[in-house]
Amino acid sequence: MGIACVAFIGPQNNPMYLRSIDPASDDLYMKLHYVVHCSLDAVEEKVLLKRGPGDSQDAYLGLLYPTEDYKVYGYLTNTHVKIIVLLDDEGTVKDEAVMRVFRRLHGLYVDTASNPFHKFGLPLSSPRFDGAVDGIVSIYRGAGASQGGFMT
Repeated sequence: MGIACVAFIGPQNNPMYLRSIDPASDDLYMKLHYVVHCSLDAVEEKVLLKRGPGDSQDAYLGLLYPTEDYKVYGYLTNTHVKIIVLLDDEGTVKDEAVMRVFRRLHGLYVDTASNPFHKFGLPLSSPRFDGAVDGIVSIYRGAGASQGGFMT
């Protein structure tokens, strides 16, 4: 079980960052982009179902939907930036491990957005950001990894 793709989507549903973890062909990259784009409807549906009078909104949206190849998970920040993670569909997944990934990705986004030269909503194109995403993903790469793998 590993992370196949990480995406950051802006409040206006504009793609800010889309990264295939393994080197991808153009066809695979377009497929990942399509799956991420389709997940936006599931994010909006989950947000509408969770909202109620006096409800506090949880940032972790959980499993948005499974596809034949991936499990799509979502996270919504306070600024309505959506973080989407696609996991290889090869077994069961611990929600706690996925939540840790999202918390780390959210922290990375907050650090990047806190840069006074960063313009909110624009694409995230930084080698440092790419390296940090790789670092987060590498911790959760292997099945049953001792540092927090996804397998149960």
